[in-house]
Amino acid sequence: MSTSSHDVSWPDIAYGWMVPKLWNDTIEAHRRAAVDAVLDTTAALVAEHGLRAVTMSQIAARTGIGRATLYKYFPDVEAILHAWHERQITAHLGHLAQVRDHAGDASQRLAAVLESFALIAHESRGHHDTELAALLHRDDQVIRAQQHLRDMIAELLAEGAEAGDIRDDVAPGELASYCLHALTAASRLPSADAVRRLVTVTLAGLRPE
Repeated sequence: MSTSSHDVSWPDIAYGWMVPKLWNDTIEAHRRAAVDAVLDTTAALVAEHGLRAVTMSQIAARTGIGRATLYKYFPDVEAILHAWHERQITAHLGHLAQVRDHAGDASQRLAAVLESFALIAHESRGHHDTELAALLHRDDQVIRAQQHLRDMIAELLAEGAEAGDIRDDVAPGELASYCLHALTAASRLPSADAVRRLVTVTLAGLRPE
């Protein structure tokens, strides 16, 4: 049987497409693993020694990545920390979205999101009042994340108000700001139980009179 010039044999597929694709996937996976290691190591070193004491040489030595390779990924320590913070923010927003999508009605989703946000703030308390916090919180990504979270909460508040479970005499956007400001105090509370009590008090302020 003759074979058309357009026919592709299995060896052609294996060596002409699959191997390069697998190779590229492997390289990308290795790169992601290396970057994650750099981010985690840098955050740990800053926690141990302080922001200004950490150098690129220390990071390279701790991760086992050559300095030349490290500089291909990041120009300096601050760039690494910004990337680490962006990863944290993305993970937190993703977690809050999952919490919202797996709860019940609007009021239950609102309560679940507020509690999760407060617990995140509580667990992140080690980054407050530090030079690291001052560096990271200047990022535009922080402002965008805060707006995204405020919009998420405002949408839940609007749904709750429509259902009669949330007061409607204050705009949802204003109530969302109230929630975020109130629950930021969770970073200074001593325990998760105290955080949950703060969430209960905050929710009480949202109920119709």
